[in-house]
Amino acid sequence: MLACSSDSIELEDPLENLGVKLVRQAGARTNDIAGDGCTTSIILAQGLIAEGMKVLAAGMNPVQIARGIGRTADALVSELKLMSREIEDHEIAHVAAVSAGNDYAVGNMISEAFKRVGREGLVRIENGRSTVNSLEVVEGMQFERGYLSPFFVTNHANMSAEYTDCKILLVDKIISDPRELLRVCFSAVKEVFPLLIIAEDVEEEALATLTRNKLSGMIKVAAIKAPSFGEQKTQCLEDIAIITGGTVVRDDMGYTLEEAGKEFLGSASKVIVKKDSTLIVTDGSTLHAVEKRVAQIKGQVENSKETYQKKILGERIARLSGAIAIIQVGAQTVIELKDKKLRIEDALNATMAAIEEGVVVGGGCSLLRLSQKIDIIKESLDNLEQKIGADIFKHALSYPTTLIANNAGMSGKFVIEKVLSNDNASYGYNAANGCYEDLMASGILDPSKVVRCCIEHSAVVAKSFLTSDVVIVEAQESKPVRVRPPMPPRNLIPPMPASVSGIRV
Repeated sequence: MLACSSDSIELEDPLENLGVKLVRQAGARTNDIAGDGCTTSIILAQGLIAEGMKVLAAGMNPVQIARGIGRTADALVSELKLMSREIEDHEIAHVAAVSAGNDYAVGNMISEAFKRVGREGLVRIENGRSTVNSLEVVEGMQFERGYLSPFFVTNHANMSAEYTDCKILLVDKIISDPRELLRVCFSAVKEVFPLLIIAEDVEEEALATLTRNKLSGMIKVAAIKAPSFGEQKTQCLEDIAIITGGTVVRDDMGYTLEEAGKEFLGSASKVIVKKDSTLIVTDGSTLHAVEKRVAQIKGQVENSKETYQKKILGERIARLSGAIAIIQVGAQTVIELKDKKLRIEDALNATMAAIEEGVVVGGGCSLLRLSQKIDIIKESLDNLEQKIGADIFKHALSYPTTLIANNAGMSGKFVIEKVLSNDNASYGYNAANGCYEDLMASGILDPSKVVRCCIEHSAVVAKSFLTSDVVIVEAQESKPVRVRPPMPPRNLIPPMPASVSGIRV
């Protein structure tokens, strides 16, 4: 999970701190799903809560107000989808740069990464070994299968099992007896290499043996289930064998797991196993075999008449053909590395969100334009208090633009009036140069997914806040404050003896 700036905020008062934690959820949820938009979610949540508290103080029904906010959020998401459009290739650099704080060096690098691996390709971020950022493209495969036990985790910061120069055992059956793994595990211990086991399943006794020996430091190992099921699972294992140079252990081929030695193992320069996914990076030595395999599958696609079968074969081709772009982050210090890595992660996730759901105009302009839809949305609401909830959302949608303008030394109210007076939906205020212009043409774009998550999650948090009458916090014992005794006045410090100071009186 990515960090958000609000994570560092802790207040001494437990009631106030509970409010911080509640509002923080808006940013955290958006960050988890879209990878960006933490700040905007918190600003929207703050706007909804501030405007909502005003009407609650006047005696309005909080349940109906919250219901109006929720229904308005749903309607705004529908309107947002109508405003969104697919991102073009030349706009990827703009989206990434804006999310990285207008850093076009980062934006151009991410754009180049997707250009080289394609929109469906995988882009990863790693710590580099130099002081500058670099881009590398390697061969590899990723699929949606994670570790069978969290005890396999080696990187607790990312909750992943990560190994370099790893051997891979592929087994097309359920492993139930740990004794079946003795030969290959002894090889891993003797020759000191990490081992990734990919099997139909690993049952309790065998899994317990692996985790116990991993935790004791005897062996570096992780185990996952093979992708897919039935015949497709067998084909996926064969694909992994092709890309890693290994051999699948299959009973129908006359291979038994007890007899499987190092000669059956595939190789990977790096493997990263997370809770729900596995990444295998290879050195490219099997490229010719992979190309031959892809050509074979393409022939099957041409001969297949079933749409579903063609889809499955297409997914296999994509997995086998998928190159992996690795952005290596360079920095002079650990603090600089952390800051640069967070910015690049934000930029990458914003780009992936834009590819997934499209883009809208940025700079808070899309939220401002959505506020103009509120009057129409109010017509579908049930009563006056729900319509007041919609009006609360209308005011809150202007908060991001107001903050952008104020931070640029402009009047937020003046900027909003000028932007909304123009019929061009892309017209807005560019705080970077202080100009009013077509923000879409200038490359100031927001991923639609990020904006959608901001609307949805800020509404959820605001509804919880406005409908809460009582909160329960744990009482904290006041700690005694240690008071340092005062220093004696300067004129009361006794003079140094003459014999010590060297001065004779």
